[in-house]
Amino acid sequence: MLSNSLKLAIAGTLAMVAGTVGAATSPATTTLNVTANVASNCLVSAAPLAFADYDASAPVDGSADLSVRCSNGTLYTVKLGNGTNGNIAQRLLKSGSNVLEYNLYTAAARSTIWGETTGTNTVGGTGQGMSSTKANTHTVYGTIANSPANQDAPVGLYTDSVAVTVEY
Repeated sequence: MLSNSLKLAIAGTLAMVAGTVGAATSPATTTLNVTANVASNCLVSAAPLAFADYDASAPVDGSADLSVRCSNGTLYTVKLGNGTNGNIAQRLLKSGSNVLEYNLYTAAARSTIWGETTGTNTVGGTGQGMSSTKANTHTVYGTIANSPANQDAPVGLYTDSVAVTVEY
């Protein structure tokens, strides 16, 4: 025979099982928080600046466009390096050991040399977005001076390479 305490334990267990089977269930819920951060980014490309032929009779002007795409709202500064052959005060195109003086400017008036020093001789902007339709165009204005040194330059193809840096 079963003891009374065992009978009570079995009865209690059966009551819990019966209550669990008949109880209604509810779903458990929570919230999934989702975040994303858009990081600042910039891309730059440069069209070549190909001056017209210099014939020692007058200065020769030329221009080329820089295309800058930066994340929307990103402030940036465009800087131009010395060039391979000279410095910002006097950039040089080179053919062998021969040189041709030129420089690059921030505006069509050609009064401010475009260089690397933040402030007076750099160009700034604000990014409009990274899609190709949101590019900002900055024109680089160049001049081959009609200086005595240039007037004596031998015939030939003169070249230089200038680093373009976008800081953001």
